[in-house]
Amino acid sequence: MFGLRVDGKRVKNIDPIQKIIPHIMKERYDAQNMTHLDCPCEPLDDFIKAEREKGNSIKYMDIMMAGMVRIIAAFPQLNRFVMNGRIFKRNEICISFVVKKGLNTEATESLVKLKFTGHESLYEVKEKVDKAIVENGKMEANNGTEKLARLLTLTPNFLIKLLVGLIKLFDKHGLLPKAIIDLSPFHASCFVTNLKSIKGPSIFHHLYEFGTTGIFLSMGKESLTPVVRNGQIEAGKVMPADFVLDERFCDGFYYVNALNYLKKLYMNPALLALRLEELPVDV
Repeated sequence: MFGLRVDGKRVKNIDPIQKIIPHIMKERYDAQNMTHLDCPCEPLDDFIKAEREKGNSIKYMDIMMAGMVRIIAAFPQLNRFVMNGRIFKRNEICISFVVKKGLNTEATESLVKLKFTGHESLYEVKEKVDKAIVENGKMEANNGTEKLARLLTLTPNFLIKLLVGLIKLFDKHGLLPKAIIDLSPFHASCFVTNLKSIKGPSIFHHLYEFGTTGIFLSMGKESLTPVVRNGQIEAGKVMPADFVLDERFCDGFYYVNALNYLKKLYMNPALLALRLEELPVDV
């Protein structure tokens, strides 16, 4: 209420144009910008191979997740969100993703949200991701999000509509309890979907109007693509990554610099193996 929230603090000292933008583009879907990033697989594969020789099993998903945690820490404006015409800075770095409970059309999914400080190394991010996948990948597993959803859907359809409407209203005015926000994967810094794991193409996934997530990353199946090496066009393996971004809390220059930094990390994953405070000063 009155600009106060349990998951973030209102940003007050901002440019007048940026302050009025959320009132012009009131809905998140009205403020979506989309961009594509080609991630060369050679540096990723070389790093994964070197780690395997050390006894570490690193996956593309681990590197992508660690990269998102790192750029949000390095570019804190990415960790903002818009609610009720106001811009807030989030208290924590939260990344949400989907865990499929089986590779078949009948298998259900779990929505998972993990919290980070931004200082984590790739290995620390991987440990959290692996633990979440193990805990939520079992067919009988039910996390807090699923329990809350099941509780809501025990009621008749008209009550579900009423309850969800109340949750949205409370969220809009900063009255939603922290317990619900902590369970909600839609209240996150970024949502990541790994379509590569099911051999699917990357997509420009819409931003959810419910919640506060303003960044969506979709990673797809790698393929052979013409690339330029030493002035020559050759076939190279490239993984597509598509981003959908809420433009209201960051300007284009800030986004471009953040994504360029992210590509630099993906071109040299060894930087992600270091904790934030261990990075060389020139990185």
